[in-house]
Amino acid sequence: MSKEEKYEQVKVALVSCGSEYAGIQSQLDSAAERVNAKLVYPEMDVSSLDTIEMEFGLQVASADLKLMMARAKAVVEGTAPVDGVFVTSCFRCAEAAIVRNEVRRYIHKNSDIPVISYSFTERTTAATLLTRMEALTTIARRKHLLAREVQTGLTAGIDSGSTTTKAAIMRDNKLIGEGWVPTINVIESARKAYDIALEQAGVKEEDVQALGTTGYGRFLIGEHFKAQLVQEEITVNSKGAVYLADKQKGPATVIDIGGMDNKAISVEDGIPGMFTMGGICAGASGRFLDMTAKRLGVEITELGKLAVKGMQDKVEMNSYCIVFGIQSLVNSLAQGSAAQDVAAAACHSVVEQIFEQQLQEIEVKEPLILVGGSSLIEGVPKALGDLLKINVIVPPHSQLIGAVGAALLASGYVEE
Repeated sequence: MSKEEKYEQVKVALVSCGSEYAGIQSQLDSAAERVNAKLVYPEMDVSSLDTIEMEFGLQVASADLKLMMARAKAVVEGTAPVDGVFVTSCFRCAEAAIVRNEVRRYIHKNSDIPVISYSFTERTTAATLLTRMEALTTIARRKHLLAREVQTGLTAGIDSGSTTTKAAIMRDNKLIGEGWVPTINVIESARKAYDIALEQAGVKEEDVQALGTTGYGRFLIGEHFKAQLVQEEITVNSKGAVYLADKQKGPATVIDIGGMDNKAISVEDGIPGMFTMGGICAGASGRFLDMTAKRLGVEITELGKLAVKGMQDKVEMNSYCIVFGIQSLVNSLAQGSAAQDVAAAACHSVVEQIFEQQLQEIEVKEPLILVGGSSLIEGVPKALGDLLKINVIVPPHSQLIGAVGAALLASGYVEE
């Protein structure tokens, strides 16, 4: 975001259960402060607590959960005018998880206020919350930028991910150069990926009119390269995914399986609505698939072809935890399971965990767009399509969504 936009304060309603008791309230405040947001507690009519359970069709034991629902109603009715809503509850409470999901759906259905949800633990930090809070405030502040459908001028994007760094060069709505290298040293990897993309595009760095950065290393490389746009992955990846899939109009669902975490995003006209980030364990990420390939003695690029030939139901695989997942893998091979069946089971296990942990929290609408490096593993989109019984789109250059999205959104600064 630009310096001017950074200081436009937004009001975010904190609809929570127990954040003050869990000791993470200071972390929520810190994350909000970093994106210049003010957390507020929506005022509501106390008498509504007597009937709020009937309105939501839920009967709960906790008075705090009744308060969550009543505050959500106040937000929807405009009693508490806010720019965004952050819904959060304790990870360990099953009842709170049900209410959290219903509250998020209720606000999303009955208002145009951006809303996100999160389940915290006692060890949740401001750094963990930052991307979510940044995405929420970006949607609230910058819908005009996120609605951009066409890239103009000569722009670049760099996506500094947990395992790989990608760069993209775009000119007048066309991708003309790309770079993709492992992330080792954040700055050096970004420099290398950017140089590869520039060389392929046949342009000089000084000719680039605007640069956008995203990913885990976005702040560091943004400062190093003096980027015009430094943006979190939710909004950038959504934009890159629908652009590459040519699905910028209407609803879409974007699933990004990354090296260390995942993102499931409900998108409308290129703008993210509901979304979830991460899983409980890296067992549902590209890291698990990479470890599976190593154990099978094949390259990660070969794992997908192997998985397509296999039958996942012949192998019991547990990737709910990456340690137990590898244990299941080793035991299956020791019992004589075929490599292709193990590969298929690994792919199915990853998408099954994404379904159970993340796709329950958003409204899945077609087209379903699968992106990220793991989308290139053929067994993954096949497993996801088989599980959901819908067609899965893997767009061209699906691993570059972050870099392409950053270059596309950075073009907003070409005209300024």
